[in-house]
Amino acid sequence: MSVVNERNMKIVDEFRSNEGRVGGYFAGKTLLLLHTKGAKSQQERINPVAYIKDGSRFVVIASKGGAPTHPDWYYNVLAHPLVTIEAGTETFQARATVAEEPERTRLYNQMVAVMPGFDDYRRKTARVIPVIVLTPLK
Repeated sequence: MSVVNERNMKIVDEFRSNEGRVGGYFAGKTLLLLHTKGAKSQQERINPVAYIKDGSRFVVIASKGGAPTHPDWYYNVLAHPLVTIEAGTETFQARATVAEEPERTRLYNQMVAVMPGFDDYRRKTARVIPVIVLTPLK
């Protein structure tokens, strides 16, 4: 059974009903559903996250809106890097890796160029916000 927190359930439902497109805050942005295995619970979790493409790879940012802590899903991909992605109407497996410098900064800046709000997130926190690269296994 997949666990989706209440706040994200509407986004997940809208995503699946509209071939990967949603309105509201994410309107016009690229969004994927990231399926992870809970680091502690071992339960499947689903989180909608904004992404950019880097070649065939999907890039997501563990920003948590600039909060002082990483999002829970970040710890899940560290513990279990084999993930499932829903992007548009496709569902596939990918391997998650944490980008190292200088790639981390390059990819983060690419995200900022498309979604400027990510620049605010890095200004709001003292932590280095992780960039996660999702490499499809197809």
